[in-house]
Amino acid sequence: MVTPLFAASMADLTIERIRVLAARPDQVESQTLEFKREYSSSLLKSIAAMANTYGGMILVGINDRAADGKDRVIGVDAQSTLDQIVSGCYEKFDPPWEPKFITVPLDDGSGRSVIVIKVDPNTAPRPLLMDMKAPIRLSGRNASADRDRLLALAREDRLAEAVPMGQHVTSPQMPQDNEGSPTADFIFRTGINVPIGEAAAWRPLSERTLATLTKALNDSPLPRALLGIGHGAVDSFHPFRRAGLNRSRRARLAWHAGSKEPAGFPVEAVVTVALPDPYAANHGVAQVQIDVISRLHRFAAALGAHRFDYFYPVSDLCGLLEGILATVVDPSVVAALADLADVEEVLVAQPQQMHLVTGDVVAALLHPEGLAPVPEDSGGSHGGIFMANPALNLRVESERREQADNWMRQLGLDAGLAGMEALVDRIRATPSDGAAPAR
Repeated sequence: MVTPLFAASMADLTIERIRVLAARPDQVESQTLEFKREYSSSLLKSIAAMANTYGGMILVGINDRAADGKDRVIGVDAQSTLDQIVSGCYEKFDPPWEPKFITVPLDDGSGRSVIVIKVDPNTAPRPLLMDMKAPIRLSGRNASADRDRLLALAREDRLAEAVPMGQHVTSPQMPQDNEGSPTADFIFRTGINVPIGEAAAWRPLSERTLATLTKALNDSPLPRALLGIGHGAVDSFHPFRRAGLNRSRRARLAWHAGSKEPAGFPVEAVVTVALPDPYAANHGVAQVQIDVISRLHRFAAALGAHRFDYFYPVSDLCGLLEGILATVVDPSVVAALADLADVEEVLVAQPQQMHLVTGDVVAALLHPEGLAPVPEDSGGSHGGIFMANPALNLRVESERREQADNWMRQLGLDAGLAGMEALVDRIRATPSDGAAPAR
């Protein structure tokens, strides 16, 4: 997959890629992208607006509009333009602040360059004022923050902004029966928050786009990962579809495996998309949440005369974690979520957390293949919160696998089990043949 320009390193920012971007007939200015022919005071306002919103990229040396037969990329004198921009940032901004600049020379011998300005809202001193106002970014234009938005910027918890769109996910609640006993083996939960574009702040969820998201989920790696739990013990399923608690600004898409009898669905997944209240002072973000619930251990125990004990192979859980992560970054899923929120795909962030809540202690659910309790350890873990390594790109299969493996190692340590690290290494070194450990 080609790295988006905003996330690209200096070596990846070539004039060829910039020309391709500028030549695209569908490429227009947006919340996170702007073209400027040359330096102007409006360029400074765009920097401040992006800093106060979701960040973005400004390319200086490109005509705002394409003309038939003419190259939009015209370049600027890099040194004099940079001097103007930096001086403006220190004279006009309160407090003074400058973004990151990358100079990309043209390939025509003219000595001119395109200046790429990368605005990272996490490094900006928000609110960033210009002429005693706080500019903000809307769809392809700048505006000034109203009183409520300005107060929200001033009150931000900077520590909570490690992820621009706030990727914190609430811990799931274990379902219980009338006597307060858990009715599921475990729940895995992850999710992301997607910033809301101007149109999505007021319109209801689009049924057409929800249908696109539903198809993307059914075509994603998640159904295969769900069916892989138990090495194929589940052989029938109902694909993702809208089910329960669907409203004008909330959608619930459910996937179910097998029958609901005798102990509920053996495996299910629920994807929830919720847009914020349009009448709120700050429109905020769309919340996207993925829950995977498994009851295979309880399902097997409730089969009457055919009862048997079921324990989860570590290899199955590795595959499940990979499938969940692969689905959240799947290009078709990302495109559908961006469409629902009326933003660019680059604003659909990678998940930063995975929650696990178990009914029984973790050690009682895992197959003991290569695992052993640590002597005198309580082993009383009922799950935990697993943080993603921000240095890993989950769109890359090997790095996604590394993240899943790290989470499994943490799971073993928290559960008071020795041998998880060696077991995970052995699983990765052994080609999958579909065989499950003996139960």
